Amino acid sequence: MISIRNVTVDYGRGDKSVRAVENISLEIGKGESLALVGPSGCGKTTLLFSVAGLHRPVAGTIEVGDAPVLGPRKEVALILQNAGLLPWKTVLQNANLSLLLHKEFPANSADAVLEDLGLAGAKNRFPSELSEGMKRRVGIARALSTSPSVMLMDEPLASLDTLTKERIQDLFLELWKRHQFSQVLVTHDIEEAAFLGQRIVVLTERPARVKAVIENADMGELAYRGTETFMKKVRQLREALES
Repeated sequence: MISIRNVTVDYGRGDKSVRAVENISLEIGKGESLALVGPSGCGKTTLLFSVAGLHRPVAGTIEVGDAPVLGPRKEVALILQNAGLLPWKTVLQNANLSLLLHKEFPANSADAVLEDLGLAGAKNRFPSELSEGMKRRVGIARALSTSPSVMLMDEPLASLDTLTKERIQDLFLELWKRHQFSQVLVTHDIEEAAFLGQRIVVLTERPARVKAVIENADMGELAYRGTETFMKKVRQLREALES
C-alpha cells in the first residue's frame, strides 16, 4: 500500500539545506499500522511529510497504492501535533475543511463522523469552547471525513494528560480496526508506539536511517496495555532507542 524505496530527503534549500532522511526503504501493507520512533529532530516528521506529498525526496521513490506521490492526495489524511483548527469556524466547518479544500463543497458530510466521535452535540461550537481532548477529536473527524485509505499522524497526542491521551489512543485503535486504513504514526511516546504499532521502526539520529524494526503482533486489543507482553515490548523499544 505504501512503498518507500531508497528515499533521501533534504530539509531547506541551498546552503541552508539539511539532510533529514537518508536511504530509507519501508513497505507498509494495506491496513497495517506502523509506528516511527527515534531521537528528537532525527527526521521522523520529514519522512512522514514526504509520504503525505508535502516534501519531495532528493533521491528514491514513494508510492501509495501503486501511484507515485507527487503531492497531497484526498485518500491520504494527515493529523498534526496540534489539532490545527480554524478558530473562526465551528466544529462542523472544521471537520468539513478537508473536503472543502478538495472542492467537494459538502453540506453535512462530517455529521456522521462527528456522531461517531461523540461530537454531534458540539458541532456548532467554536474551538475556544472545547477542551484539548475535544479539539484533537475534531482533528480526527476532519481526517476521517475524506474516507482515507492512509492515515498519517505526527505526534497527534502530544501535550495531552495521560488519561486523555490513553482514551484517544483507544479511539485510534478502534477506528483503525473499523476502517482498515493503513496507518503511520510518528511519536516520541514509547508506550504509544507499542500500543498502536503492529511494527515499530526505530530510526537513528539525523539523518534518519532505519536502526531496527520491531514486530508487535500481539497489539490490537484495548486490554493489551495492561499485559506483561506489552511491558516487555516497551522495554525492548527502550533498549533499541538507547543502544
